[in-house]
Amino acid sequence: MKNKITYQWGDEHLLIDLGNRSQPRIRILFWAEFILTSGMATIFLLRSFPLTSDIVNLISGLGAATLYILAAYRFLTRMFSKECILLDPGAFTIITSTPFTKAVATYQWDDIGPLHYTGKSSKTDHPLKGNCYDYFGFETQEQLIQNLHHDGNMYFNHKGAPVRFARCVYSWHAEEMVQMMKIYSGPRLRLGPEWKRMMQQAEPDDVY
Repeated sequence: MKNKITYQWGDEHLLIDLGNRSQPRIRILFWAEFILTSGMATIFLLRSFPLTSDIVNLISGLGAATLYILAAYRFLTRMFSKECILLDPGAFTIITSTPFTKAVATYQWDDIGPLHYTGKSSKTDHPLKGNCYDYFGFETQEQLIQNLHHDGNMYFNHKGAPVRFARCVYSWHAEEMVQMMKIYSGPRLRLGPEWKRMMQQAEPDDVY
């Protein structure tokens, strides 16, 4: 992933731009789905010629157009989605956007609990993991599905409900983000106990 996390400091806010952090193999999956769907659309389009009043040709043409639109929408939405975090004196805001949509979720500081880092949720290994009979790579497929539907590596509780964000942001970047957040927000941002352990592990050993 080439996207860097950027920090924009303002007089009354801190904007953290996470960009699109899809893993390369997930992007390959998006490309494969786009090519497959476009190929199916092309088959329907060729079937619709010649463009006459024949109902079968008309349905084939409409089906091709629908598949092209669906393929383009899903591809652009996934490849160009972006996540941002906005901190201001009153709230913690999570912004997710695509070329077609934008979702803004705002949480007041007084209503959110400590910030936690959870990483990837644990997954039960496939029964054929490590087995020479796993010819079709079921374990790898399950890992891809988990990465595809992963909600986020960081979370806090808002009025008793968990709010996950920072998708595919791993510990070394999460530590940097938390340091920047603490500089801006001070005591308003509370941290879970795991952050102390993570920060200590990240510190280099002293050299004498």
